[in-house]
Amino acid sequence: MDKSKEIVNKMFASDWFSQWLGIEIIEANAGSCKLKMKVRKEMLNGFGIAHGGITYSLADSALAFASNSHGKKSVSIETSISHTETVREGDFLFANAIEKKASNKIGIYEITVLNQENIIVGLFKGTVYRTSKDWEL
Repeated sequence: MDKSKEIVNKMFASDWFSQWLGIEIIEANAGSCKLKMKVRKEMLNGFGIAHGGITYSLADSALAFASNSHGKKSVSIETSISHTETVREGDFLFANAIEKKASNKIGIYEITVLNQENIIVGLFKGTVYRTSKDWEL
């Protein structure tokens, strides 16, 4: 039985940062995840645009949920992002995490971050270490 949604919901319930960001879980499946959030005024930098850490954090949460959805506790060991478009207050952001490769110990994921106009605003790559510890539900 696929328990990916239960695992993601359990993670989210104690993920105070993702909750502060205002993240909503749209979809969670084994090895993938789709999230949504709205950019708020307190997320803007000195240029009046979204701080790069906001897009990064949304993608990082998608990485965490997608990589743990198989039932093995997984932690990131390397991540990177390219910010491809400006993000502004009031924008809705959508993160789509897709598993590209997974072994017993390593998982590689690509997360595309789009705005409400379906324009790519960020491209994120994450590598995780898959521990031997299982999620208990």
